[in-house]
Amino acid sequence: MTSKIRRREFVAGLGVGLFAAPAIVRAADEPIVIRVGALKLIHSIAPYFYDRFVPAGYKVEVIPFETPADCKNAVVTKSIDFGTFGVAVAVLSSAAGEPMVLIASTCNRGMAIIAKKDAGITSIKDLKGKRVAVFPGTTQEVFFLERLRMEGMSIRDVEPVRVSFSEMHIALARGDVDAYVGAEPGPGLSLSSGVGTLVEYPYSTAMGSLNMVFGTRRDVIEEKPDLVRVMIGMHQRATDFAASNKDAMVAMAISKLGQKKEAIEASVPNVELTWRLGPKEIEQAKIYADHMLALKQIKRLPDFATFIDTSFVDAVKPT
Repeated sequence: MTSKIRRREFVAGLGVGLFAAPAIVRAADEPIVIRVGALKLIHSIAPYFYDRFVPAGYKVEVIPFETPADCKNAVVTKSIDFGTFGVAVAVLSSAAGEPMVLIASTCNRGMAIIAKKDAGITSIKDLKGKRVAVFPGTTQEVFFLERLRMEGMSIRDVEPVRVSFSEMHIALARGDVDAYVGAEPGPGLSLSSGVGTLVEYPYSTAMGSLNMVFGTRRDVIEEKPDLVRVMIGMHQRATDFAASNKDAMVAMAISKLGQKKEAIEASVPNVELTWRLGPKEIEQAKIYADHMLALKQIKRLPDFATFIDTSFVDAVKPT
């Protein structure tokens, strides 16, 4: 009897977390629903494999988002429980005092600076005076600004144009911009179609190839640690499965992103799916946050003691 009462209390508590509404006691055989946000990028493909690894008594709903900020906001406002987004919006969130906690990684790499083919742009320096599509507040923006600095340049040396990731290839093809700082599968589409040419993969900074992370709210960790453990178990297994089964990853990306096979296949080598979150990733995140502070994108650094919690990934047993 006690175990049934505890289950009802746990499920009722989950209802509050999901919908910010009065708790509704679920039937004993009704699954606990976990809502996870994923971006419309190949970086976020792992959540679509969760259903292969859902334990009994749970159900996962994957909610697609167009921008990292939208996904992050959904986590913070309790519309979803967990989300995948760039480290940039996670740092912005924590620095602003929001209850954001990173509990795993999602994807490294996945970025590229692409120029219009035959535009004579083969290096960062060649971007001087050119129209470059950059989406503000993203991980790609910070990497691009650092690469400009490393080349003795700044954002004032280019003409930045605000374009969402999903529109960058189209903007390049139309001639609206001369280059873009994009996220896969956009670069793969530009390269495979012959519209664009690779300027560089911007991984030569001290931030390495850090990109997408997996986060939740502090109250979820404090009140529902068992739920977080279940989630991390699925995330780890799904990520490893997708990373080691490229054909399945390509097929899923084609299905969920609506891109052609050639574009996805060109993107895959530039995508490193990962769930691991350790000392290397934490150090890169701290360097990243330092850059954001120097760029005045944040007013203060996050409290890394509470911003990143590796206890759940640390407890994952090797498969």
